[in-house]
Amino acid sequence: MRILVVDDSEDSRDLTEGALLSAGYTDVVTASSGWEALKILDIGRNTEAKPTIDVMLLDIVMPEMDGVEACARIRNDTRYGDLPIIMVTSLDDMNSLSNAFVAGANDYVTKPVNRVELVARVRAASKLKQELDRRQERERELLSFLSNWGDRRAGLWVDEATGLFVGEVAEAYLATACGCRSGEEISIIALMLDRFDVYGATNGEAAARGVIAEVSRAVRRVAATIGVIAASYRNGMIIVVAPDFGADAARELGDRLRTTVTKLHVPNSESVVSDYVTASVVAVTGQVKRAVDRVHLLTQAISQVQNAAAAGGDRVVALTA
Repeated sequence: MRILVVDDSEDSRDLTEGALLSAGYTDVVTASSGWEALKILDIGRNTEAKPTIDVMLLDIVMPEMDGVEACARIRNDTRYGDLPIIMVTSLDDMNSLSNAFVAGANDYVTKPVNRVELVARVRAASKLKQELDRRQERERELLSFLSNWGDRRAGLWVDEATGLFVGEVAEAYLATACGCRSGEEISIIALMLDRFDVYGATNGEAAARGVIAEVSRAVRRVAATIGVIAASYRNGMIIVVAPDFGADAARELGDRLRTTVTKLHVPNSESVVSDYVTASVVAVTGQVKRAVDRVHLLTQAISQVQNAAAAGGDRVVALTA
């Protein structure tokens, strides 16, 4: 990770750089002014070169161009829309901080910089940047796959009732293009609403479709924040394709999805474990060498989630293939 430190005070730059180096961040670039920072970032140039900075520490009070103006100029460049910008400010200049957030800053630390606080903020910003990068990479992969799948099928990609990709898209994506290299881990997570066939029989098809739509919206929000791909089947099952997710991360995501459904508080008098609609979730993680291995993980997740629902539901099962 490459960090850019911008401060007109040489002592402040040295202290900040030293704190970062001692924490293991070895690629630190410094700039003594807002103008120098813009030059390093190539702001104002007509270029499609990828950004080389991952996190930025930007002093607010600087001559000629202060940190607020520099932040606004950086955000005007579409390449840096997701760059984590941490403002550095003194306690007696907190009024300028609100302007910095309006300009697009993500976080702040106060002077004199505390090493523990600084490292914690940088780590949080780095994690945010990695999640955003992963989400964008998955979006590019899927768009590239769909663009080659055939325009004649464009109207069939998304299920109208759920707003999610149809299950066949996920299957084809897994079989051909999911971006995984041989030997890498991938997790497939299957979610099934418990006793939903009974719910539909009791409350009617329209009510069942409404519940599926509400659950799907919630799942879409989760998927959008972490860069995974969600798809639905006509029987109400939802699957999530999570490249680069190991077993622990997949289990955590499974718990989050189950909790998301529970928190919707959709009444369900047919449930045997709750007064509300609940979900069973199975996360299957494995290393893949061939496309067929990814499809095998999918079929295993689907079969196992049916077993989990039959065993009582409202649970998360994590498996390693």
